[in-house]
Amino acid sequence: MEYSCPALFIGAPASGEGKTTFTAALARYHRNQGLRVTVFKIGPDYLDPLVLEQASGRPAIQLDIWMAGEEACKQLLFEAAKISDLILVEGVMGLFDGKPSGADHAEIFNLPVAILINSGKMAQTFGAIAYGLVNYRPELHIHGVIANGVASVRHKDLIEGSIPDGINMLGCVPKQPDAAIPERHLGLVNPKEVDDIEVRLNTLADSLKDTNLVKLPPVVTFAPGNLQKKPALLKGKTIAIAKDEAFSFIYQANIDTLTEMGADVTYFSPIHDQSIPAADALWFPGGYPELYLKQLSFNHSIISALKTLQDNGIPMLAECGGMLYLQKTFTDMSGVVTPMANLFPGNGFMRNRGGCHGMQTAPLPEGDVRGHAHHRTASDCELEPISFGKRITHPSPGEPIYRYKNLTASYLHLYFSSNVAAIAELFSARSEN
Repeated sequence: MEYSCPALFIGAPASGEGKTTFTAALARYHRNQGLRVTVFKIGPDYLDPLVLEQASGRPAIQLDIWMAGEEACKQLLFEAAKISDLILVEGVMGLFDGKPSGADHAEIFNLPVAILINSGKMAQTFGAIAYGLVNYRPELHIHGVIANGVASVRHKDLIEGSIPDGINMLGCVPKQPDAAIPERHLGLVNPKEVDDIEVRLNTLADSLKDTNLVKLPPVVTFAPGNLQKKPALLKGKTIAIAKDEAFSFIYQANIDTLTEMGADVTYFSPIHDQSIPAADALWFPGGYPELYLKQLSFNHSIISALKTLQDNGIPMLAECGGMLYLQKTFTDMSGVVTPMANLFPGNGFMRNRGGCHGMQTAPLPEGDVRGHAHHRTASDCELEPISFGKRITHPSPGEPIYRYKNLTASYLHLYFSSNVAAIAELFSARSEN
């Protein structure tokens, strides 16, 4: 059985062209017309999907053939086509950047491509850039191009006059500075922190009314993926997950993987709660602990409970911000040092530049698990790493991976379904202290 649905891939020449804001605007426009819109995001981003979810009113889903596999991605699109009137897929970086690139995803899944070009600092050069992108890879199905950040009617006329014959101009989107989504050091701000987010999204959506984007894109037929059912390797296990303002970088796909393997999932807040629910293992995902240092440090009840669980050998996984929380201290940009949970030797600190991002494989004793890193902090961990992340193409070592007693910690955010057996073993092995 196959399902068909209008679908569009949104690409751009580079990062920073406004893909997420535009995709959110397009999703909100069609949602306001009464359509069921499902939005996918290429790559490992946690923050952009929150904006896309707010715009569409439905869960935004990661779609990445390197992390999840081609068959799993096919299945995700197939399931979405069952229940959607429109599928939007936001690319990552430039259309042809990376391995696999956004263009690779569009070609594999036969998605028509709309190329969004930020025209704020150009006029007729828009046509040359559009021509190059449209013709660079002839096998792609290019639906058309979009000018973003158009300043005036005159600017719009210059851009439209530069388009070569044979290229479909989907629209000129005006500058909307008052409706922009705020950003911070790791990306867009969580929409829950923006009081007038609904007003902004509706303003952005209204800016598309006079473009060809109000028409639905071509219909695409989606076949199911060839997937095997995940084994119930965590049946009877309960996984407690840290989740609150400080820890929110959680793939829904990871939760789905845990439950498909038979685990019960529960949550606790290192900021607000005074106790941790009964569990067989703990998971500390990434987030923004650096914004909530005092609240985390002053919750002595939770920290005491964590130390007891560590002494009892409960398996723990800490990723990025979760790792920083479990270390001894964290130093902010002002040089203020705040005590942390002290389950793990080492200290974290902010830095105003540098950091790391990109896909990596984590070579764990349990097996290789795929994931990614994205951070603007650093750690001076005192332990010898058990291994280093392996980058897709770059030969230099990736993120160090540490194991201390029952705790596995690194800057890597893992994608659980890339090796379910390894994840099950990681969450099942108690240590003897």
